[in-house]
Amino acid sequence: MLAVSGLVAAFGVFGAPAASAQGCANPSGTYTGEVPWGQRQVDPARLWPLTRGSGQLVAVIGTGVDAQNTQFGPGQLDSGAGTERTDCDGRGTIAAGIVGAQPDPSTTFTGVAPGVRLLPIRYTTGDGDGGDPGELAAAIDRAVDRRAGVILVAVPAAADSPALSGAVSRARSRGAVVVSAASATQQGARTYPTATSGVLAVGSVNPAGAPVQTEAGDYVGIAAPGAELVSTSAGAGGAVAHRWPLTDPGLAAAYVAGVAALVRAYHPELSGDQVVTRLTLTAHRPPSGGHDPRLGWGVLDAYAAVSSTLPADIAPPGAVPSAASAPAVVPAEAAAARPRDIAAGTIAVAGVALAAAAGVAVAAVRRARRRGWRPSRFTP
Repeated sequence: MLAVSGLVAAFGVFGAPAASAQGCANPSGTYTGEVPWGQRQVDPARLWPLTRGSGQLVAVIGTGVDAQNTQFGPGQLDSGAGTERTDCDGRGTIAAGIVGAQPDPSTTFTGVAPGVRLLPIRYTTGDGDGGDPGELAAAIDRAVDRRAGVILVAVPAAADSPALSGAVSRARSRGAVVVSAASATQQGARTYPTATSGVLAVGSVNPAGAPVQTEAGDYVGIAAPGAELVSTSAGAGGAVAHRWPLTDPGLAAAYVAGVAALVRAYHPELSGDQVVTRLTLTAHRPPSGGHDPRLGWGVLDAYAAVSSTLPADIAPPGAVPSAASAPAVVPAEAAAARPRDIAAGTIAVAGVALAAAAGVAVAAVRRARRRGWRPSRFTP
C-alpha cells in the first residue's frame, strides 16, 4: 500500500493514500521541484531520441486510472469493455504516470515511455493488501485479449490460484511481458503473480540503493526505484496533479514496465521472454556480483537495456556457469540521431561542399580573364 513519507505515523510504513472527504485519494499539488530521483536514475529522456514507446500498449492492472489527470495525453488511455478510467484508491494512477505521463511545462515529472498507450483495468478497489487472485486472472486475460504487449500488475494479490497461474501462462504464450512487484512487507510473505514462474518480479530500492521491500526469493529478477518518488495523482479534477513523496515497493514495477515498453518498441523482433532476458542481463549487478534475493540480478539500467547490441537468443543471467562466460554488455555510446537530424546534417554538408566548389570556380574564371583566356602552362 502507498505511504507518504511525512505521514508514516498516521498510516504505517506502507499506508493508504491520503483521502479526501469522500474517501478517495487526493493530490499533493503540482510538482515543480527538481527532477525526481527515480526519473534521474532511469533517465528516460536519454532514450527518447531512440524511442518513446510508440505503438506499445501497456496494461495497468490494479485500481483503475483517473482519466481526469491531464498529464495523460488525449487518447492515451484506452477505453471500452473491461477498462476503468476512475481510481479512488490512487495506486493505479500513480503507476500509470510512472509508465507514460506526458511531458508538461508545469512540472519536472514525466513518465518513462510517454509514447505508449495505457490500458487501465481495475480488479480491486484497494482494500487490504490485494484483491482476489481469480479476479486478477480475469484482468490479465482481458489485457491479453486487448493485445497488450506489456502487462503491469500494479497491485499484486496476496494469494495464488490455478486461474492466476493459468492466466500468466496464456499471456506469455501470446508474447506479453508480465511485470509484477515483490511488494510484500511481512517476513516470508509472497505476492502473486510476482512469485509465479515466467513473471518478471521486481524488487525496489531507495535513493541509497538499499532494498525497500521485505519480500525476497530466487524469483526476483530485477530492482528499480520504489521510495521517495513522485507521480501522477488521482483526484486531479482536470488538472496536472501529483502525489509525493511516495514510498511503495509496488511502484518499482512501473519503472520496469515502462522500460520494457521502450525495449519492445525499439526491438520489435524480440519475444516477451527475450525482452525479460535483455532487462535482467543489462541490470547493474548487486554488490555480490550474482543474484540477490531482494534485488534480483541488479538495478534496472534503461539505457543499456534499450541500446545494447545483444543476440536475440542470448542466455539469461544465471544460465551460464560463471561470470567469465557471460557476454559483455556494451551500451551504445550516444543516442542515434533522428532522421530529420540526419537529413539536416546531410544538407548542411552538401551546402558547404557547393560553396567551396563555387569559390574554386570563381577563382579559376578570374585567372583565365587575366590570361586573356589563353591556356595556362605547366611549370615543373
